[in-house]
Amino acid sequence: MNSIFKPPLPIDESLSSYWTGAPGSAASLAIANASKYSDGPLLLVCENNEQVEQYKRELRYFCSAEEGLQVFSLPDWETLPYDNFSPHQDIISDRLSALYHLPKLKKGILILSISSMMHKLPPQKYIAGNSLDLKVGEELSIKEMRKQLVDGGYQSVNTVLEHGEFAVRGSIIDIYPMGSQLPYRIDLIDDEIDTLRTFDPESQRSEDRVDEIRLLPGREYPLDARGITAFREKFRDLFDIDFRQCPVYQDVSEGINSPGLEYYLQLFFQQLDSVFNFLPETTTICRVGNLKDVGENFWNDIQRRYEDRQVDRYRPILPPDQIFIHIDFVLAACKGFKQIEFRDSRAAFDLRSNPMPDLSSNSALKSPFEAVQQFITEHNDHRTLFCAESAGRRETLLELLKQIQIEPKQFGHWQEFIESDAKLGIIVAPLDQGIWLENEKLVLISESQLFGNRVAQRRRRHKNQSNTDFIVKSLTELHINDAVVHIDHGVGRYLGLQTIITDDQATEFLTLEYANEAKLYVPVSSLHLISRYSGSEQEYAPINHLGSDQWQKTKRKAAEKIRDVAAELLDIYAQREARKGFKYQCDSIDYEKFSASFPFEETPDQESAIEAVVNDMRTGKSMDRLVCGDVGFGKTEVAMRAAFVAVQNNKQVALLVPTTLLAQQHFESFKDRFADWPIVVDMLSRFRSASEQEETLKKVKAGKVDILIGTHKLIHGDIDYSNLGMLIIDEEHRFGVRQKEKLKSLRANVDILTLTATPIPRTLNLALSEIRDLSLIVTPPAKRLSVKTFVREQQDSLVIEAASRELLRGGQVFYLHNEVKTIERAAEHLQEIIPQARICVAHGQMPERDLEKIMADFYHKKYNILVCTTIIETGIDIPSANTILIHRADKFGLAQLHQLRGRVGRSHHQAYAYLLLPSHSKLGSDAQKRIEAIQSASTLGAGFTLASHDLEIRGAGELLGDEQSGHMQKIGFTLYTEMLEEAVAAIKSGRLPDPDLLSDRAIDINLRIPALIPDDYLPDVHIRLIMYKRISASIDLEELKELQVEMIDRFGMLPRSLMLLFKQTQLKLKAELYGIKKIDANVKTGRIDFSAKTSVDPLSIIQLIQDDPQSYKLGGASNLQFTHDCENPDEKLDFISELLDKLKLLNQKAA
Repeated sequence: MNSIFKPPLPIDESLSSYWTGAPGSAASLAIANASKYSDGPLLLVCENNEQVEQYKRELRYFCSAEEGLQVFSLPDWETLPYDNFSPHQDIISDRLSALYHLPKLKKGILILSISSMMHKLPPQKYIAGNSLDLKVGEELSIKEMRKQLVDGGYQSVNTVLEHGEFAVRGSIIDIYPMGSQLPYRIDLIDDEIDTLRTFDPESQRSEDRVDEIRLLPGREYPLDARGITAFREKFRDLFDIDFRQCPVYQDVSEGINSPGLEYYLQLFFQQLDSVFNFLPETTTICRVGNLKDVGENFWNDIQRRYEDRQVDRYRPILPPDQIFIHIDFVLAACKGFKQIEFRDSRAAFDLRSNPMPDLSSNSALKSPFEAVQQFITEHNDHRTLFCAESAGRRETLLELLKQIQIEPKQFGHWQEFIESDAKLGIIVAPLDQGIWLENEKLVLISESQLFGNRVAQRRRRHKNQSNTDFIVKSLTELHINDAVVHIDHGVGRYLGLQTIITDDQATEFLTLEYANEAKLYVPVSSLHLISRYSGSEQEYAPINHLGSDQWQKTKRKAAEKIRDVAAELLDIYAQREARKGFKYQCDSIDYEKFSASFPFEETPDQESAIEAVVNDMRTGKSMDRLVCGDVGFGKTEVAMRAAFVAVQNNKQVALLVPTTLLAQQHFESFKDRFADWPIVVDMLSRFRSASEQEETLKKVKAGKVDILIGTHKLIHGDIDYSNLGMLIIDEEHRFGVRQKEKLKSLRANVDILTLTATPIPRTLNLALSEIRDLSLIVTPPAKRLSVKTFVREQQDSLVIEAASRELLRGGQVFYLHNEVKTIERAAEHLQEIIPQARICVAHGQMPERDLEKIMADFYHKKYNILVCTTIIETGIDIPSANTILIHRADKFGLAQLHQLRGRVGRSHHQAYAYLLLPSHSKLGSDAQKRIEAIQSASTLGAGFTLASHDLEIRGAGELLGDEQSGHMQKIGFTLYTEMLEEAVAAIKSGRLPDPDLLSDRAIDINLRIPALIPDDYLPDVHIRLIMYKRISASIDLEELKELQVEMIDRFGMLPRSLMLLFKQTQLKLKAELYGIKKIDANVKTGRIDFSAKTSVDPLSIIQLIQDDPQSYKLGGASNLQFTHDCENPDEKLDFISELLDKLKLLNQKAA
């Protein structure tokens, strides 16, 4: 009998099946079950990409219980018709995977939108013919493979991170095939594949072995010699223009993958296919929604775009019917297949799934989950399954349900629950809406129904970076001529790596140049003594003189000041520890409920920041915590959780912000977040009239306001708080001296939580972690994409294109024009060139009321382009604004450009930042450098790693004071933080800080053995330098061993010279324990120099000499000379290591 578990299927092409009665997630359940009983694959056609994503999540879940039921999607390119942008690599990867598997699919589901279906596709034989299977044991020539990959559209890189990339290192090939979930490492012995393994693109460590892999083509069109020829011939036949003036033609002629080339697909092939050419004959097409209307609107968009774009004669475009298929043809072609359609009609089969009632919790009620309780009681003959978004949220839901005596049993899958006889169950599943099957007496209640809005699951979580990344960070950006700091010799310039033959042995050195062109050659084994200079601008770094005492004086002066800072910080810390704070109680049910209503899954960093803040509050210590995170990374939610706990304990919370605009934004978001709770949020700012402010002040005094938001007015003496418990400060560095002094006095009496987007460097965080409470949020939120940054000359055509792209996808645009005098004229000009835009203007000199109204109207989308000054720099959050154009970008500082760029990309849409400049020749060199730096630092969280590090200096100055910034400039940021760490540790352990201690740890080992990384093993100088740095900076044998395993994994078996380098580094680690300064040895003799603070008992050395006077003798008060005839490097290293062991044993005996 037919039901939602076995819905009716069409018998042949002449009769369609119609279904009705499937609200919520029931439609996905019906489609999954239809696929199970169908004799071929199912093609699900949706109205838009949002539906595609939703069905993909739900169908993958329902089909996962059935073996062999795969779910693919053919995603839209996510670009506009005739766009000058190409889709993201991940989208192309998904598309190629779907097109490869579809013709062979016997069972399973392909999901696509109607607009995707209207795109013409590359011929099926192109995808099948350009795919390649590799198996263990097969022959493979690296040379041929490299050519094949490049021709196939793969990009040669140094480190493989994304789809469509490959890297060759010796006998190892790393590749991230299109359509693959993970990248692979191919290990060859001679010309035979020895192993195939997956690897983690972040850590680059190998993982699981596989027997074979499949390589799909790198893109949807060929850019090999044949493809280029076909393109050029057809282009010349079609378009009558001067090809030398045509960028697309020139790019393709040179084999460059020009952005937007997808819209010239027809020129690469004789004929294009449609999705119907890929479908097996047994396919059933399932249609959801009003596809005809949506398809007609899309076709009208295509036509309009075609007409608009024809004006650019140097980028000629193909007519729509060459690239797209009209909706009428698509719907007609569907009739050649069996069809299912969701439609309300008498002939439709009723799947009998009821609409779900409103079950959302209401925290204002005594029993917030009353609706759920009532529903379960009224339908006690039903079996009920709860559904959570993640395992963590399942635990939260279980605890909340337990409070109302509902204790569901945990199941692994929906199918498992169906087959059981359990009355109550709970699963983890990505289902947005519930399902109520009254006939089957079965109900599924989703988490989003209980908490009112969908929980956006972070599906691709980035691991926290490991410590090695921070050690390496200072050198990852190192380029020739960059300034570096040598701990003993000061600031010089890096001139590159150089192999030098000394005593017939090759050793690699870093070449540094100091003042007057003096050179210093630093062996790679001493690379831990060097860090990248980050202080003032690279070109103005204070280069030292070799051999003078200038550097030592500078270092000593900085050390004195650092000691003072450390002492002052420890003093503040001690005072705070001694002061008793308020011990907050936390009602776990209410708090969990409030946390669960956060509409996203917390990022790992955000979770730990929230945990740290709430723990501070619970322990009763006086809180003064700094939460630091890039723009839009979720600091506000941390503040909201803290405020919630404070208000639960009848304390008032004040949120202090630097601008009126930000006050308004925070006020709206706090009101929204606390809407379901009996918590009163109010605001004091110039946006309010005097009488409104007076009324607010009375309420604050009477304790009728729980959370007060405002600018510096909040800390004026005339505000009488009823019971202020916590002050949250947003962007403290933007307040003036007077306000900062006022804050200092407040710190003694209330808990302080400071939020900042100015990056506090991690290294400084480590140095101060036990003194100042710091939380860093560097993980981007779910689905957040990096902002694509373009540097372009100011031109109307570019402005029109950038703005139109955003407006056509329903978004909004910031146009930043930082001159109030001419801002109105700029807005008028924009209106002239983009007549369809709704444009408004905002700047700081407007009356406050007008400004508030403009911003509120923009926020509510009454306008879609905001022409503004830097008033938007802090805090204003408009998720639908995903394009920013910055006029005269050369006039802004690096930090400011980064902050401004952070105004867009606040949602999962690809965001664009255009830095508009006058013609390039008019730019000064400083401005050019800033622009290049911002363009390269496009990754999310880039505020922490911007090339010039000026933000780090500012962040450090904010923590430690401006005078300290001056010392940082002189000795470099990295060395400064190392010295500060040592000073803090010294004072805490009751000893005087020793500025030379870091130098004392530097051991000079010269054994005249070939200990290096050969360039044929690791040809990329940059990666070689990083590996040298990591080897020399290893702090113990375990870390060194791990590194050895990683290098074998990534680059192949270690050559002998690299094994010697590892062995020599082991010796260095051992020598550190003895307080040895230098080990020098040639073929016959050698010596060991001990530092003044050596831990070796002198008696043990004397004992050694007495036992074997032929081999050992003293060479002065602090060095031991030895004779040992040895040409073999391994034996030499073993001999010296055993010698140190003897000292150690004698030392222990003496002890």
